[in-house]
Amino acid sequence: MAVKIRLARRGRKKMAMYDIVVAESTSPRDGRFIEKIGSYNPNTDPSTVVLKSERAVYWLMVGAQPTDTARSVLSHEGIMYRKHLQVGVNKGAISQDQADEKFASWKGEKENRKAGAADTKTQTKEQDRAARLEAEKKVNEARAEAIAKKNKVEEPVVEAPAAEEAPVAEAPVAEENPTTEAPAAE
Repeated sequence: MAVKIRLARRGRKKMAMYDIVVAESTSPRDGRFIEKIGSYNPNTDPSTVVLKSERAVYWLMVGAQPTDTARSVLSHEGIMYRKHLQVGVNKGAISQDQADEKFASWKGEKENRKAGAADTKTQTKEQDRAARLEAEKKVNEARAEAIAKKNKVEEPVVEAPAAEEAPVAEAPVAEENPTTEAPAAE
């Protein structure tokens, strides 16, 4: 009977998680399986994959066929490359030490690429946040200016008659009723 490596859905509605399982091709998607070799959560950023790599390579070497999505997940984790190297070891093209060294170097490069991608994503997020904050400051300043302009009361300008050329200095007017002042403090 044909054996497949595939995803079995679990989790709640619209928040699916998947188990990576080895199952017979005739069994239902979420039904009976031979072995669970990992899990895949696409809801996190970046997506989370927990995998028993030794068991995955074993099943691939004995002939289990991964589905398209499972192949993508396995390839992303380096399992397909590891299987490729192991086939080379079995045929005698390379030694086991060389295969392990190649896989270790590939894994190191992969980690560096992941770290670089995470850094650029963080920088982009910070730049977007700063740009939004600057745009919001400009909008707030424009609103404050509009409100200040609206609330500003302009005093009417009184023009002097054209006949008078020189203004006459007026003497201070004495108060007519001095008793209306505030009472003195006692």
